[in-house]
Amino acid sequence: MQNALHIAYLIPLLPLIGFLITGLGRNYLSKSTTGIIGSATVLASFALSVWVFMQVKGGNTFTADYFNFISVGNVTIPFAFKIDQLSSLFLLVVTGVSFIIHVYSTAYMHEENQAQFGRYFSFLNLFVFFMLILVLGANYIIMFIGWEGVGLCSYLLIGYWFKNKQYNKAADKAFIMNRIGDFAFLIALFWLISKINTVGYDETFAAAAAGKLSATDITVITLLLFIGATGKSAQIPLYTWLPDAMAGPTPVSALIHAATMVTAGIYMIARSNVLYSLSEISMNVVAITGLVTAILAATIALKQNDIKKVLAYSTVSQLGYMFLALGVGAYSAGVFHVMTHAFFKALLFLAAGSVIHAMSGEQDIRKMGGLSKKIKITYITFLIGTLAISGIPPLSGFFSKDEILLATFIKSPILYGVALFGALLTAFYMFRLLFITFFGSFRGTEEQQHHIHESPAAMTFPLIALAILSVVGGLVGIPEAISEGGNKIGAFLSPVITSEHPHHVASSTEFTLMTISTVLVIGAILLAWFMFKNYKAKEAVGLGKVLENKWYVDELYNTVFVKPTKALGVFLKNVVEKSGIDGVVNGVGRLVQYGGRQMRLLQGGQVGSYILLMVLSMVIIFVIQFFLRK
Repeated sequence: MQNALHIAYLIPLLPLIGFLITGLGRNYLSKSTTGIIGSATVLASFALSVWVFMQVKGGNTFTADYFNFISVGNVTIPFAFKIDQLSSLFLLVVTGVSFIIHVYSTAYMHEENQAQFGRYFSFLNLFVFFMLILVLGANYIIMFIGWEGVGLCSYLLIGYWFKNKQYNKAADKAFIMNRIGDFAFLIALFWLISKINTVGYDETFAAAAAGKLSATDITVITLLLFIGATGKSAQIPLYTWLPDAMAGPTPVSALIHAATMVTAGIYMIARSNVLYSLSEISMNVVAITGLVTAILAATIALKQNDIKKVLAYSTVSQLGYMFLALGVGAYSAGVFHVMTHAFFKALLFLAAGSVIHAMSGEQDIRKMGGLSKKIKITYITFLIGTLAISGIPPLSGFFSKDEILLATFIKSPILYGVALFGALLTAFYMFRLLFITFFGSFRGTEEQQHHIHESPAAMTFPLIALAILSVVGGLVGIPEAISEGGNKIGAFLSPVITSEHPHHVASSTEFTLMTISTVLVIGAILLAWFMFKNYKAKEAVGLGKVLENKWYVDELYNTVFVKPTKALGVFLKNVVEKSGIDGVVNGVGRLVQYGGRQMRLLQGGQVGSYILLMVLSMVIIFVIQFFLRK
């Protein structure tokens, strides 16, 4: 059976083949053919992922070593895939949700011409390929290849409509901010190699357990890896690229925000749980950064009016909760929330795309309203996603968020209180979004109202599928207080997440915490209902204005980092490069030219001049020989 698992390479290879076919054939393949090929390759990867998952569930884990990738001195790094509980679970989520997004895209992007349609699907396939490489890698170098690849693909997809300069700026911002985190990731890899000559997961964790890495080494390495995660998974201070990533098509937003790129940081820390559990400093940094990010993003989402921007800041906030879970040692809870979040956040983004489609491209919720009667499937599925992310039982988000809150309570009641406040903000701003968009009277133009219609089946079927997953997806993580042995995901991941210790808390305490959070969340929903059921747009003032402008963080970064960097660039260009480097190079050239012109005078063709120079030379030689030599 282990030999059979060698074919795991087909899982990323199939999307790569789809990328090549749809990309190279974009001028020749019809849009329907392109959509079928792009979706079918991901579906085939999903089918293989299901097979691999079943093998792993049956106890067959395996490292497939294909060839030596790097061999320098004592360092040998193989190109190898690791098939275990964590990677197999992520394979299911990545390929499953990506397939649904591909199917949705066939209808959403139908207005693109043939060549651009092919370009879009080729980028989607390439994105899935690199994410699968990231998940499957058996060492940090292979992970880094996928890590960089999804960064490249995010740049290509965010700037897909490249004729819009603002979209290009958003793509540049995402690419540059990710490079900051990636640089820290690289330093961590070099540090590992310099200390233990390996970057393989098993070898690294064994070396750490054996004391071959000092406490300082482990802390520095884990903090550097975490900086890499803050870039990829949009945590403070490297989070501002993610909301701007809304410049890409809505299915791209769903792909980036739900199951692929932004979960890479969570995967990396969960995979490295042995290292992180050996450094209390790193654990505290991860937990506090995640919690602060969750609260900051939630407050910003309260006053956003772009339907995709609300969901974008929601993603940043939910990622913060995942990092909080990792920081308090609840690694399986963080991974569990990755899975449930993939379902309901993909659903919310695709439902938002359906709303935008119905509104002829309009994204401002202040110009919507009363859509629940016009686009019922979109409304019902959006409602399910909103209930799930708010943590209403028994939907998926309730179970994963409850597990995070419980683990946080055990770690620190103070952190729990702040995290619970963030959960209330989540419910409030999500139902604000729901009520403003779907309730009250329509606030758009007559032309928009006339064209409002439900999306085609290729868009609504994915919504229904994700809605079902958002309802039942949490049943794999039922709390022990409700059903003994119900937390199947924790038990499944236990062979990989070896540093997680089961919590011991009374069932009554757990029930009390669940009741408190549920009651307060319902209260937040009712407050949103009374405030926004008959919404009328008005200009924000005071703190609302600050939140609407995202705490002016972008302006702060622009002042502190962007403008000085640009000024330094201008100085280096105009002074150092043009006056300094170019001046020296051009000066040498001018000196040679001047010397040539002067030397040319010595060859004027005048015999008298030649005789004079000979006589002068003889006189000079005579003076040197008889008067200057000692």
